[in-house]
Amino acid sequence: MNVEEIMDKLAEMGSEQTKKTFINHGASGSFFGVKVGDLKKLVKHVKKDQELALALYETGNSDAMYLAGLSVNPKLMTKETLQNWVHKANWYLLAEYTVAGVAAESPHAIELAREWMESDEEMIAVAGWSTYANYLSITPDEKLDLEEIQALLLRAEAMIHQEKNRVRYVMNGFVISVGAYVTALHDEAIRVAETIGKVHVNMGKTACKVPLAVPYIQKIEERNKIGVKRKTCIC
Repeated sequence: MNVEEIMDKLAEMGSEQTKKTFINHGASGSFFGVKVGDLKKLVKHVKKDQELALALYETGNSDAMYLAGLSVNPKLMTKETLQNWVHKANWYLLAEYTVAGVAAESPHAIELAREWMESDEEMIAVAGWSTYANYLSITPDEKLDLEEIQALLLRAEAMIHQEKNRVRYVMNGFVISVGAYVTALHDEAIRVAETIGKVHVNMGKTACKVPLAVPYIQKIEERNKIGVKRKTCIC
């Protein structure tokens, strides 16, 4: 399939109800309203064609951009392409999931996470924190910079409640990721989570809630899954 055929298929798969749901979550720009589960049905038509996946992201259509993130080979992504992607991610679904997931599995994960986290632009900062959190979930502890991660925990502890809206959400997610995936810093993450407490985020016209970090991490601990890494963070 080519770009035009994929776009036609996405248009057929979209629905007004899903489009309304996305708008309630903060979506903007061009999109048909295709459920993520339905997007995954098209991955087989794109996955082995890196150029097709990249072209889909360039359409600026949110459904096509998300499909691109599910389909690209992150190991082949250049830093320049990822910089282009993050600047075109115009709402959190793309910034926190598509860009962050692909960046985390790319050769440029930590370099870009560090850079993006310092951005004054909300969606870029969001992508940075989410990239780092995802990187923790797939990377062996011996390859992690534990001092840097601890410093970021302390930064979240001190600054989370003053950050921009979605940055608060992903900072909270970062604390959860450390507590869940980095065994050596599990106790420190719990301590930071207890200090942070409830994080208030405007979730738009939805019933979604920000997870409380301590009970979230504890549930993972109850399943004896602390430190168990994921095979992929692209979903």
